[in-house]
Amino acid sequence: MPTPDDRDDDRRRRPARADDDDRDDDADRPRRRRRDYDPDPTGGLIPLRNGMALAAYYCGVFSFIPCFGAVLGPLAIVFGFLGLSHARKYPDAKGKGHSFAGIVCGGLSALGHIAAVVFVLIASRP
Repeated sequence: MPTPDDRDDDRRRRPARADDDDRDDDADRPRRRRRDYDPDPTGGLIPLRNGMALAAYYCGVFSFIPCFGAVLGPLAIVFGFLGLSHARKYPDAKGKGHSFAGIVCGGLSALGHIAAVVFVLIASRP
C-alpha cells in the first residue's frame, strides 16, 4: 500500500517562490520613459475634436444616396458651416477640409434634388 510520502513524489512540484530580495533588485533598474500621450491616434487625419466637421462630411457623402439626399444635403451644409466656425475658433480642432467637403457635397446634392423636383413639375404639366 502506498504511503502519503509516495503520492507526493508523483505530483508535480510547484516552482520555488522568489525570495523577497529578488524583488528589491528590480527597484534599482532604470525605468523606460513613457512617450507623451497623443489624444489623436489618427495623426490629425480625422478631426476627432470637431464633431460638426465630421457630421458635415458624412452627411455630404451619404447625401448622394437618392432617398436620403433631400434631407442630408441641407444638413451637410449647416454642419459644414458650424464645423468651419468651430475650426476657426479652436485651431487645434482642425476639420476645415471635412467641413468644405461637406458643404460642397451637400450643396451639389441639394441642387440636384431641387433640379429633379423642378424637372418633375415641368414634365407633369399638360
